[in-house]
Amino acid sequence: MTEKYNVIIVGAGAAGLMCAIEAGKRGRKVLLVDHAKKIGEKIRISGGGRCNFTNINTHSSKFISNNPKFVISALSQYTQNDFINLIKKHNIRFHEKKLGQLFCDESAQQIVDMLLLECKMANVTLKKEIIITDIDKQTNKYFIAVGSDKYSCDSLIIATGGLSVPKIGASKFGYDIGKKFNLNITETLPALVPLTFSQKILAMCKELSGLSLKTVVSYNKIFFEEGMLFTHRGLSGPSILQISSYWKLGDNIKINLSPKQDIFKLLENEKNSNPKQDINTIISEILPKRLAYMICKENEVSGNISELSNRLLIKLSNSINTWVINPTGSEGYRTAEVTLGGVDTNEISSKTMMSIKNPGLFFIGEVVDVTGHLGGYNFQWAWSSGYVAGQYA
Repeated sequence: MTEKYNVIIVGAGAAGLMCAIEAGKRGRKVLLVDHAKKIGEKIRISGGGRCNFTNINTHSSKFISNNPKFVISALSQYTQNDFINLIKKHNIRFHEKKLGQLFCDESAQQIVDMLLLECKMANVTLKKEIIITDIDKQTNKYFIAVGSDKYSCDSLIIATGGLSVPKIGASKFGYDIGKKFNLNITETLPALVPLTFSQKILAMCKELSGLSLKTVVSYNKIFFEEGMLFTHRGLSGPSILQISSYWKLGDNIKINLSPKQDIFKLLENEKNSNPKQDINTIISEILPKRLAYMICKENEVSGNISELSNRLLIKLSNSINTWVINPTGSEGYRTAEVTLGGVDTNEISSKTMMSIKNPGLFFIGEVVDVTGHLGGYNFQWAWSSGYVAGQYA
């Protein structure tokens, strides 16, 4: 016996929940399935348990994709203001943290509860702990097998997410479905992830573990001016996470540890006006003491500034304003916030999120080759792409 639905959504994360709500509101008979016991776990643990649910500065330029224009349609059909209005409707209090990032005042669980309530109001059938054993298409219908149980639908939506955070059940399931239906999958990589380094840099990071400062981290012509954190595994913090989405293995990144100052100019002035000042003392006024000491030691500079040649001061300045380092890799999917790459956007309609080759088959959220910057953009992509598919499924 096959249970019949108009719409089946695989994956009850941010995008899947939003899609189910919208399709249900249109009077479609909707089934939402997920392999997990707890729904919306990635939402619940995000933003330190407060969920950075969107960004007031959402714009297509904040997203990475092989087709950068792909996101424009979905983001304009359902904007950050539309989601903010939904939050307000449910009386969830929120605040802007920095750079347009919006967080819940209380708990990310409020977002999960809100989405589940909206699903209920839209008459969505939700089934948890569902392990799909097969997905098939016959004539114009899609069939899902869960052991001996069968479900059919006119519209099948894949909202299974990417490979990041495997401990909460991330898998390549969505990409496998794409391949089964002859869709191209672009290379997948961990994104918004801490970077790792060779022994020499790692030893330095370990010694400075816990220290954070505002930096400009750049790769080619792309740069981010945000916080950076030294950890016992390498470098992390917003500026590093942001650049990790662009960085390619084997290439260098450049770090300006004091973006507001031209260090060589400052040292030149100090040499003229305070020649007896100790170089370590000068650098300690610019950078945190531990880091200042380490940089002076690394550059073999000590004593009064008047005793140091300009060549040495230039070398020291460069190690602060343009510190060039070569990451050996990243911490991988275990700590990555999102996955770069995925279902090729050339395979999907940007207006509807439906597969061009397979009418009735949709891909939304992180499984698609769209990756937002840090700061609520990936959630906004989930809401927007989920909303759009919900209008057409």
